[in-house]
Amino acid sequence: METAERKRPIHLGDHVRRMRTALGVKQSALATELGTTQQNISRIEQEEDVDDTTLEKIGKALGVSAEAIKNFTEDGGVFIQTLNDSSVGNSGPGGTFSQCTFNPLDKLLEVIEENKKLYERLLASEREKVEILRQQQQA
Repeated sequence: METAERKRPIHLGDHVRRMRTALGVKQSALATELGTTQQNISRIEQEEDVDDTTLEKIGKALGVSAEAIKNFTEDGGVFIQTLNDSSVGNSGPGGTFSQCTFNPLDKLLEVIEENKKLYERLLASEREKVEILRQQQQA
């Protein structure tokens, strides 16, 4: 017995929501970027069809193309534009994408190292405060 694969229509509002959450952007932040309200973003995400102009604006605010939103899949099979640069490639029928000009893991390690240095400075500052308080108590 064969089972026919049922293809659901694209729900663009849902694609907007999933792309936004995948990028870690809150509705309120997206609304601020677009000059609208959080309620309006919520309404857009509930709509099955979103006009191309709105998709372009949302894509620009999120740093992705409207095509990336349209083609977003749950398994992450989409190229996300992370930098505005001239390294745009042609991916053929699947749309367009931009290549990262940096290694994301290197960037992550750099941020972790910066946070570690900041933590160490804060810790040293707190130790100095404790020492000053001890000296004041002894006096």
